[in-house]
Amino acid sequence: EIFKSEDQNQINPSSINVNWDKPGTFPVVLTGPVPTCIECGQPVTSKPEHMTQIDAYHFASKTNPRLIFRGRVDSLHALVMLTASIARRFELPELAQHLDTLAAYCREIMSAEYHLRPVAEFSMMGKTEEHLHEVSHWPDKYLGIQHIIPGPHDHEILHWLNMLRTQCREVEIIALQAFPPSDIDPSGTSASLARALNRLSSAVYVLELYFVNGTLGWKVSG
Repeated sequence: EIFKSEDQNQINPSSINVNWDKPGTFPVVLTGPVPTCIECGQPVTSKPEHMTQIDAYHFASKTNPRLIFRGRVDSLHALVMLTASIARRFELPELAQHLDTLAAYCREIMSAEYHLRPVAEFSMMGKTEEHLHEVSHWPDKYLGIQHIIPGPHDHEILHWLNMLRTQCREVEIIALQAFPPSDIDPSGTSASLARALNRLSSAVYVLELYFVNGTLGWKVSG
C-alpha cells in the first residue's frame, strides 16, 4: 500500500474542543444535602470505613464496581504522570507534554464517570481521536513503519509507554464490568467510557510509534 504522509491528513487544531486539557483540581464538593446510602437509602452523617462517596448525593461500599473502576483510572492517571516524569528525565519534553495531555484525559474520564455523562472526545497533537485510532491500526500507511513489539534492547521509555498501553486496555475491561453494555443507557456513559479508554490506548501506541520513527525522539541540531 502506498505510504500516505500524515501531512496529508492534518486537522485544523482550532476545530477541536479540548476544554478538558487543563491542570487537575480537587474535585470533591463538600456542600449540599446530606448524602444517603445507595443500598438502604438512609442519610449518612458519619462516613463508615467501608464506604465512600460515589457521587455528591450517595455513599456506597468500596467494593462497588464503579468505585473499583474509579480507583483503576486513578492508578492509570498516576502511571501516565510517572511516565511523563521519566520522559522529562530522559530529556524528551515533547513526549512528556503529550503524556500530560493523556493525564488530563484521565481526569476527564473520572469526571464523566462521577457525573454519569459522556466523555468528551479525545484529541492529541492537533489530531482527532479517529485519526489517531487509524494511525494506530495502519502505521505503515501513515508513518512508513510496521507495527512494533518492544524488545529487550529498546530504550526504557518505550517500555514505560508499552506498560501504560496495557494498563489502558485493562481499565477498558473494568469499565465494561462496572458499566455493562445496555440498550438502556440514557446518559450514554457505558459506551462512552469504554470508547474513551480504547482511544486512550490507541493514543499511547501512537506515541510509541512516533518515538520509534524519531518524531518524538531526541532532536539533533545542526
